[in-house]
Amino acid sequence: MDDLTRLARLSPPAGPVEMVLDTDTYNEVDDQFALCYALLSPERMHVQAVYAAPFTNARSTGPEDGMLKSRDEILRLLNKLDIPEKPPVYEGARCYMAAADAPVDSPAARDLIERARAMPKGECLYAVSIACPVNIASAILMAPDIADSIVVVWLGGQPHHFPYAREFNLSQDIFATRVLFDSGVPLVQIPCLGVASHLLTSIPEMREAIGGKNAVSDALLELFSAYADDPFAWNKEIWDVSTIAWLNHADWLPSTLEHAPMLTDDGHWAFDSRRHLMRVAYFCDRNAIFRDLYTKLANH
Repeated sequence: MDDLTRLARLSPPAGPVEMVLDTDTYNEVDDQFALCYALLSPERMHVQAVYAAPFTNARSTGPEDGMLKSRDEILRLLNKLDIPEKPPVYEGARCYMAAADAPVDSPAARDLIERARAMPKGECLYAVSIACPVNIASAILMAPDIADSIVVVWLGGQPHHFPYAREFNLSQDIFATRVLFDSGVPLVQIPCLGVASHLLTSIPEMREAIGGKNAVSDALLELFSAYADDPFAWNKEIWDVSTIAWLNHADWLPSTLEHAPMLTDDGHWAFDSRRHLMRVAYFCDRNAIFRDLYTKLANH
């Protein structure tokens, strides 16, 4: 891909987009909000498919278990949403990449390849990842030509000026993350601390905004509330919705073009001004994003 084409693809979308959502939905509570937010924003995006991503933490015994639990959680939420068209759900990778040139085959990776290649000439598919990016990275390695047909929007890593790059999504599979930054695919990064971390909310606010409105809103409120041992003066991140907010209104997440950094073995950023350009968000309008999210959930 030449630099002019990449720059054009990195411009915020002007109208409705075609997209797929890659999510480790059972890992936390914010993935569920992001999935619903995307599906309740048909004026700005059409969700063609949802991919279950692997994760490893206290809520799973390993990547395969995390992926399967995420698949089940995606299906559970879809059953609660009253929407005219529900996207297909595909299982993702059952393990992480063993090397930067070792893709993990999965139904999700193959579906992304098929959908990217089916895009009309000159149009692109937005591959939105709010998880370890192994599914998307594997698809890029299996079929490098799709880099000309997709734009990856990824929540992960820290801002490039931070003394470290590591956070959960990045650290789950460093090899997959390197593919995103090294392959030259058009990449929009929403960093975590200092950007997506502004997306904090509380039980009283959420209860006032969406409590009792409908089945999916009550399910999300229940999930969110379960994370608070002591809700007094307590707020929690819902930062996965940042990627969907960027597709809805890019001005809510102001961004800049930067040369793609390199990820070192010890989890830091390294820089070379000869590298290709990517787009990086540096702030988010917390109030505008939650107003839009809550309005769509309450009116569902």
